[in-house]
Amino acid sequence: MKLATPRWWYVRDGAPGVVARMLLTPISWIWAAVTARRIARTTPVDPGVPVICVGNFTAGGVGKTPVVRELLALLRAQGLSAHGLSRGYGGRLAGPIRVDPRGHTAADVGDEPLMLSQDGPFWIARDRLAGARAAAGEGASVVVMDDGHQNPSVKKALSLVVVDGETRNNEWPFGDGAVFPAGPMREPLKASLARTDAVILMLPADLAEPDPDLVALFPGKPVLIARLEPAAPPPPGPQVAFAGIGKPWKVERSLVAAGCDLKDFAPFPDHGAYDEATLKALERRAADFGAGLLTTEKDWARLPPAWREKIAFWPVRARFEDEAAVQALLARVFS
Repeated sequence: MKLATPRWWYVRDGAPGVVARMLLTPISWIWAAVTARRIARTTPVDPGVPVICVGNFTAGGVGKTPVVRELLALLRAQGLSAHGLSRGYGGRLAGPIRVDPRGHTAADVGDEPLMLSQDGPFWIARDRLAGARAAAGEGASVVVMDDGHQNPSVKKALSLVVVDGETRNNEWPFGDGAVFPAGPMREPLKASLARTDAVILMLPADLAEPDPDLVALFPGKPVLIARLEPAAPPPPGPQVAFAGIGKPWKVERSLVAAGCDLKDFAPFPDHGAYDEATLKALERRAADFGAGLLTTEKDWARLPPAWREKIAFWPVRARFEDEAAVQALLARVFS
């Protein structure tokens, strides 16, 4: 059973979740200690090609996968054989295996790999080192790894960490800094930042500048600004939307900001499967409003084929404000 991301994780202070935080804090100490020991005791191995890791400080959605997609596009535009790599979360196959967008399903390889395989070579492997080696064996000149900042098995030529840059309504991307499960952090920020080459702040379209207090948490690190932008306008007419991502409430907010006539919105757990009963209930809800059904591209990849014909997806892309700075970072990998 998949659980939705607790919104109280991201509340910087105040009452929400205070009891849960107190009860879960001892488990957080154990989690942080185990993570630190695993990283300290593992020697990273060079898989034979440069690996660019795009990771998180936190659990939950921050826009990491769209950043992977954009980096792969930038590298391929330079004529490089750039392959993507993911653990394949939510899929049944262990890999290493190259994702076939025509033959695999999200249940096989996970929703994000299936989506990204539409653009070019993409691999899944629970053993990330084996996956990188497999990609190298099939002609990759560089591998972009989706997630894995806390995975020490692979030597990384460049470690980029994506951070949700939205700080409002008492929400903070790191909450009060607590480690999972008492908070969203995968490990303490100081330890994670020490292995980071650059931070990518993902800002919403209506936030002109990042919070200086947030930027101050990354001293000595390049901070790049990226934004999730619609690749197409929302469908016309009334819509009932749903999303199962790390922070589904952001999809609702973005649709409204993009001018969608949104009648209702249903959040679901990240990577969760949609059964027939759930989809029929959503269909009835849309019929009540005389509306279409709309979801994210990642969610659409998890739908049964028959339902893909009934439900539209709203594509978004990551765009860097200073692409030259990104290109300079990428150039370091090959210097």
